[in-house]
Amino acid sequence: MEIVVLIFTGIAGVILTFITGNLLQQGAVRASAGLSLLIALFFYFFPNLLSEYLTHHIPFVFFGASFVGMVSKNLVSTYWALGISGIIFSLIYINTGPYFEGFGGALGTTASISVIVILGIIILQKKFFPKREIEDNKSITSGNFPTGRKD
Repeated sequence: MEIVVLIFTGIAGVILTFITGNLLQQGAVRASAGLSLLIALFFYFFPNLLSEYLTHHIPFVFFGASFVGMVSKNLVSTYWALGISGIIFSLIYINTGPYFEGFGGALGTTASISVIVILGIIILQKKFFPKREIEDNKSITSGNFPTGRKD
């Protein structure tokens, strides 16, 4: 159950940072820092609200996921892609946390890997599942439905 909470924390960290930075026009750094500070302060003042494991890890997951949410809207602009990158970040954090103990930059490196993976998925999606031609859409709206055969 704790892993599910950390995964949802990662998704929330990415999406909330993206929304705050882009839609609310606060900028990526201010969005990441402000939201992370709120989460850290919340768990600082209410340490017994959740288990000790979650109280310790939720601020780190949110902070690292906020790095992912700092991605430019020109690169990743869909919420599904942001959500998947939050899941990827959380899973990498959960599975590699003990190995990065004492090393600096682990959250940023994990965030970078998450963004690179989702950018790769977006590129593959565009390559193998291109959108329909505009002419097909025009013919559908005019009542001429495409039959799938070439005349």
